[in-house]
Amino acid sequence: MEKALQLREQLYLHEDLTYEPGDAAAVLQELLANPAFGALWLIEVEDQIAGYLLLTICYSLEFHGRFGLLDEFYVEEPWRGHGIGNAALDFAERECHSRGLQAMRLEVSHGNPRARDLYRRRGFAIDPRHLMTKWL
Repeated sequence: MEKALQLREQLYLHEDLTYEPGDAAAVLQELLANPAFGALWLIEVEDQIAGYLLLTICYSLEFHGRFGLLDEFYVEEPWRGHGIGNAALDFAERECHSRGLQAMRLEVSHGNPRARDLYRRRGFAIDPRHLMTKWL
């Protein structure tokens, strides 16, 4: 779990997101203790950790019930451009299918055209609506 939290910090730096670790360890522990919420996987290449992905399970009438949210996905710089992202997305799709999910969604930073291009090549479409959030 510690390595995943370290990679998470790198993701936030890469995406220019505000990183506030807060209770991330506790929230991640809750996810790991409840597989119905989703799962986290470390991406290993040549006996090294190259990144991670975090899939959460959501519910929406629009998406015909449960769907997967690729909530966090990060591949460290030295491993980019070697097909690892494609392989990880293949894995995430298989995981969604195995859970009976109808769709997989993700967010991508406006300032990350490389990732956006990968997702488009993989069949993801940009939603015409804006994602909005209000913290409660």
